Amino acid sequence: MKDDVKDQSSGRRPYHSPRRGEQAIATRHAVLAAATELFVANGYSATTVVEIATRARVSVDTVYASVGRKPALLRELVETAISGTEQAIPAEQRTYVIRIRAASSAGDKIAIYAQAITGIQQRLAPVFLALRDAATTDQECASLMAEIAKRRATNMRTFAADLRATGELRDDLSDDQVADIIWSMNAAEYWVLLVRDRGWTPAQFAAWLTDAWTRLLLAR
Repeated sequence: MKDDVKDQSSGRRPYHSPRRGEQAIATRHAVLAAATELFVANGYSATTVVEIATRARVSVDTVYASVGRKPALLRELVETAISGTEQAIPAEQRTYVIRIRAASSAGDKIAIYAQAITGIQQRLAPVFLALRDAATTDQECASLMAEIAKRRATNMRTFAADLRATGELRDDLSDDQVADIIWSMNAAEYWVLLVRDRGWTPAQFAAWLTDAWTRLLLAR
């Protein structure tokens, strides 16, 4: 007889501890925070799981149980930085994408996305640089980086089509060209050049993207 049948016949309910669940979430937070600090400061290759466990004040087995091996840790950091939540969220379900789809004008759609990508890059850019460096020597990281780049390109083509539907895009630019222009300027590397290296504020960066994309892409 299966365990769940036994529980039903005996009237016992499956044990669930809210406190244990909260502890698991807190442990996951600590592991991801430690991995972020060490990957960004020391690089992916130079960071060991033992160091992550020590920084998070947990055992190595707990790191593996709560998130996984180093490649899994880096993937989680990238995905949660993109989504701004505790887990990966498909693009079409993200709040800012829903707002973009609901906006009626191309200018409003661009402004919403420029603000959104600015928030994302504040979380993502340091982690993405660690991923980029790791990709030069680690095949799993290289595959993750290629996957993220392809996904971004696909999402930007969807965004370009959404902009095209407003009737406000330049006729001399194809949707692929529009997507590529946005794809190149929403990259972590572009953020690093202007914000980290040249000292722009996030507000300046968001305003620049809005203005640049409006001038470059819209017919008026």
